[in-house]
This record gives sequence, C-alpha cells and structure tokens, in this order.
Amino acid sequence: MTQATEKPRVVIMTVDDDPGVSRAVARDLRRRYGATYRIVRAESGESALQALRELKLRGDLVAVLMADHRMPQMNGIEFLEQAMDIYPSARRVLLTAYADTNAAIDAINVVDLDHYLLKPWDPPAEKLYPVLDDLLQAWHTGDHRPVPSIKLIGHRWSARSSEAREFLARNQVPYRWYSADEPEGQRLLSAAGQDGQRLPVVVTPDGTLLVEPDTRELAARVGLATTPATDFYDLIVIGGGPAGLGAAVYGASEGLRTVLVERSATGGQAGQSSRIENYLGFPDGVSGGQLTERARRQAAKFGAEVLTTREVTGLEASGAARIVRFSDGSAITAHSVILATGVSYRQLPAPGADELIGCGVFYGSALTEAASCEGHDVYIVGGANSAGQAAMHLARNAKSVTLLVRGSSLAASMSHYLIQQIEQTSNIQVRHDTVVEAAHGSGHLQQLTLRDTQSGHSEIVDAQWLFVFIGAAPRTDWLNETVLRDRRGFILAGPDLTPDGRPPADWELDRPPYHLETSIPGIFVAGDARAESAKRVASAVGEGAMAVMLVHRYLEQS
Repeated sequence: MTQATEKPRVVIMTVDDDPGVSRAVARDLRRRYGATYRIVRAESGESALQALRELKLRGDLVAVLMADHRMPQMNGIEFLEQAMDIYPSARRVLLTAYADTNAAIDAINVVDLDHYLLKPWDPPAEKLYPVLDDLLQAWHTGDHRPVPSIKLIGHRWSARSSEAREFLARNQVPYRWYSADEPEGQRLLSAAGQDGQRLPVVVTPDGTLLVEPDTRELAARVGLATTPATDFYDLIVIGGGPAGLGAAVYGASEGLRTVLVERSATGGQAGQSSRIENYLGFPDGVSGGQLTERARRQAAKFGAEVLTTREVTGLEASGAARIVRFSDGSAITAHSVILATGVSYRQLPAPGADELIGCGVFYGSALTEAASCEGHDVYIVGGANSAGQAAMHLARNAKSVTLLVRGSSLAASMSHYLIQQIEQTSNIQVRHDTVVEAAHGSGHLQQLTLRDTQSGHSEIVDAQWLFVFIGAAPRTDWLNETVLRDRRGFILAGPDLTPDGRPPADWELDRPPYHLETSIPGIFVAGDARAESAKRVASAVGEGAMAVMLVHRYLEQS
C-alpha cells in the first residue's frame, strides 16, 4: 500500500541570538503548537532569512515571525523588514525588554508590526499563547495561496537581462532569476527550445514564452495595466515618483477620475533607494520600493488607474480640455494635468561608459544587482544622498565600496546623518576631487580610469561594478514649447513664471497663476521637475497633494 504524502505544516519561526533563550522560546512554542505547526528557530537574522528563502523555494507557508529586537549585525526590526519581502502575509512579532518598548512602538510604522511581547513572558499560557492564538487565527482568515512567479532566464552581463530584472523588481512583480550559464537555466532554455543566443527569455505562469521582450510587451504579459480604461478624466498625472503618487492618492481619494501615467516603473529615483531614513514617520528608515508599493496600493484602493510603459510625447490645450499624447499616436484627455515627471541621472561623460550600461555600469541603485556584488570592489559616482544610500546598502556585501566625488567635501550635497554613517563604515572609502575619465571592458566592465582633478594624475583600477548618481536632468524635453521652462529645462510655475512675478503676457485668465500652475491654466507641476524645488521625497509628496488642492480650485472656477 502506498503511503500518502504528508501535507507540509505551516511554519512558526523564532529568531534570537541567545542560544538558551532561543531553545526556551522554541520549547514553549512546541508545547502548544508543535502538533499542528512546524517550529523553526534561528540564532541570527541572516540565518533566519536564508531559512525563509529555502522555505519559499519549497512552497512552504509561514504564519508567524517572532524576532528578538537586540540582535547584533541585524536587529529584530531590520530582520522583520527584510522578511516582509519574502513572506509579506506572515504575522510579525517583536520580542523586547522593558527598555525597548519605544523601539517596538516605532516598529509598528516600519514593519507593520502586529504585536510586541515583553520578555520574560512567564507563564506562557497567560502572556504568550493568547497572543499567538489571535495572530494565527487572523493569518488563517487570509488568502495564502502561492503567488505564481515568472521565470526569467538571462545572463549576468546582458544589458537586456538587467533591464528586465530591474523592471519586474521595481514594479513589484514576483519572478525567479535563472542564469543561462547554470544547469537549471540551461534546462529551462532547452525546454523552451532556445539556445541562449537571444536573452532574456521569460516564461509567464501560464506558460507563455517571451524572447527578448521590451518592457511594454513584458508589462502587458505580467498583468500591469498599459491601456487606459477611458479616454476622458478629471485629472491626468504624468510621472509616478513621490509627487505623482501623492497626487494620484489625493486626487482619487477626493473623487476625481484620476489616471497616473508612468513610462517605466512607479517610484522614480526614490523608488530605487535602498533606504530613506529622513522621511517623516519612519525613524528606522524605509526602502524606496516599500514606500512606493504602499503608495501605489493606496492610489489603487481609492480608484486611481496606474498605467505603466506609456511614454508621453505631447501635451496641448484645446479649449477647456487638456490633451496628453502617447508615442504610439493615441491620446487621452482631461480637465486638468499634473506634471510630475521628475528627473533622471545625467549620463557619465566618459568614453566606454555608454557601451557598458547594464553590463557593469548602472544608473541609479540597480538593487537587483546588489547580491551579485558580494565580495567585489564597487565604485559609486556621486556625492548626494542617493549615492550615499547606495554606498551604505552595497557595503553590506561588497568587499569594498569607493565613492568617487568630484567636489572636495560631501557636506555641500549630502545629509549629515549619511556622512556620519559613511565615516563609521570601515569598507567605504571616499575619494574627493576624483572623476571617471574612461570605462574599459569587453562585454562587461573590467577597469576604470580615474583622474584626480587637483593633481591631474590618472590611474587605472580593476572594477566590475560602477553605479552612477550624477546631477539631475529634468524629464521635460518632450514638452518642447508647450509650457515655460528655465534654461536647464525645469518647469516654471506660479510667481516664478516671469522675473517680476506677474502673469505671462499670453496668460488668458483674470486671476494670476496658482502657486504650482504652469503657463497654461489647468496644467500644474509638482516635485523635482519644478524649477527651484527642494529635491526631497517629503516635499515632492507635499507638492503632489497641494497640486490636487489647486486642481479643485481650478475646476470650481472653470
């Protein structure tokens, strides 16, 4: 008689760096829940994350995560934050001492903490089990079916593969990466009838095969919205960074038919940040991806449409209508428009760099590449907050991180808290007065030529990884002469439209332009694309909300 396959038990995980405490916690859990749940214990955050990844690969479910707050290298809050990306529906519990209750309260914002328990909890029948019973009951009422993931087969030094990974990751689309050089990747390529010459190859959950797909095709196949539901809206928001997401949330929540149009992925530059630590309400920091995903869910909850991979190429006014045109020739119309196109990093003016983009040279954090940097020497160009945040993130795994800064000091461009963190991180070196003169490599980055701007001396260093964060170029070229911009391309608004603060000569209304209103009534600007903006996440979100308030005022008077 064939023995029936045992159904895998749901996991409760406990993490504590003290072996004695770890065993005691696991013992208490097994007494009550061992017959129904599998109890897994770990003695460090890193080992616990590795165990979670293995559980995920096997298709196991995790109901509760319990982590001690005071652990070295990775404390309980940091562990729970990373564990959220692996098992987002698991209930999260922080184990604290009496002195750590403030940290536990702060963790409610950082990791959506479900509960915190004070140690010791004797007797467990009164102080531990009732809490876990409630959490387990809440977990069981949810939907925990595994999310089908996409298979992405590519090459480490393939620019197209890197682009596809970054696109899926930034749009929060679950996928599994397979290297075409490894046995499993080769097996999948063979099954798909591909020889690996054209990469990446994408296999969707329904078995659809995509070979070298562009982002538009990829978006449509993985369930991202790319086509507007209608052709007329109250508000069109162009750009999905913090300002655009803020505008979409407030516009939709206040009853406006709102659509947000994004050319690649929501989040903008902020969405690529490994950790934002000076954003209000997140004292322990929050990753740009997490902040972006929460904002996108908020916008969708209130009814805003979010379109991806739609490139806007034109904007015009026709009577009371504002028309937005796309690169494929289609268009949508609205009563009002908010321009939240943000900025992009300037290209590195170094011979050889353009040919190696995605093959060792990356603009922005490219967080999907961080794991591949383990044990390697990494170079970062830039001296502002985004470069500093990337340095701190990459330093966790890289052998060394070298910040290449054109200026003689970080103080003029980087927040004080980041400078302090960099100074206290032993494997981060800052080279001032240094620029990249050239990038070298065959198929991928292999060397850099660095020049000291003070002495003029140049040297060649071995390098496989270069992340570039230089300057901010507004994404406004497509506007042409539609609205007034300054000489650098940033959009002028309100009193900044003319030197004397008066309305432009062709302004058609009796009233002056509102604070964030451009030279065309009903078209507003918010965030980094606006001339003289603060270039901070908090101010961008605030401007997005303020722009919606002004849209209401405009619509009431139209």
